[in-house]
Amino acid sequence: MQIRIDGLSARHRAAATGAAAALRQVSLTIGPGEQVAIIGPSGAGKTTLLNALACALKPAAGKLALDGTDPWRLSVAKLQKLRGRLFLAPQTPPLPPRQRVITAVLAARLPHQSLLASLRSLIYPTHIAEAEAALAHFDLANKLWDRVDRLSGGERQRVGLSRALVSQASLWLIDEPLSSLDPSRAALAIESLTQAAKRRNATLVTTLHQVDVATRFARVIGLRDGELKFDLPSREVTRERLGALYAQYEHELTSAAPVVGDPAQEDARSAVMYCR
Repeated sequence: MQIRIDGLSARHRAAATGAAAALRQVSLTIGPGEQVAIIGPSGAGKTTLLNALACALKPAAGKLALDGTDPWRLSVAKLQKLRGRLFLAPQTPPLPPRQRVITAVLAARLPHQSLLASLRSLIYPTHIAEAEAALAHFDLANKLWDRVDRLSGGERQRVGLSRALVSQASLWLIDEPLSSLDPSRAALAIESLTQAAKRRNATLVTTLHQVDVATRFARVIGLRDGELKFDLPSREVTRERLGALYAQYEHELTSAAPVVGDPAQEDARSAVMYCR
């Protein structure tokens, strides 16, 4: 799916009337099948941007087009159909605690199922093998029949990510997918997401607070204070650019993150930058 936004501004749903927009005058284009990482300090507008792209938040100003269509000019029925082509994974997945993992994963198929098929799947899940295969990508196949409330926080996050693999969406919007994962699980999760999106030719847009992971993507977008600060190939995201992006937010940096294209720092130890 192609994304095009032009002068987009958006406010949080809970923002007071007249409050400053969380996202201001952002313009960019993302091509079909492209994989993009969005970084920036706390309050940069990263999650707001994802919600706007997911048609979950109506722009306060500017234009949004998905595959050339302005979603907010569509009828309610057509907008709902378009949303069925989008997959949004919040940082904290909304998984009912008493639900089985298999049911939680297969919920990603609901936009493309009839009401009867959806109700039948609640009683006896269909596409069991597909759900199990998706979970296996995140090392969770053995949790297929467990209840959600018996999972750890990291396991719940991986269940939320596995839903993307069973969805039929052509645009994946993933918010901080590694926040609850240890380094080995994080590496597995990001590899599974990027490879699955590539196989599907799905457009992948993810926010990250791990700069060393973000710079493995071909393209990195930097946001700060709701504004677009850079949109660059990862090889051009230098330490100087990151320093400017995170200026006055040094407390969010646990240690200096190595940057692609910075030979002087190639021996620096890997680190994580926190910028929720």
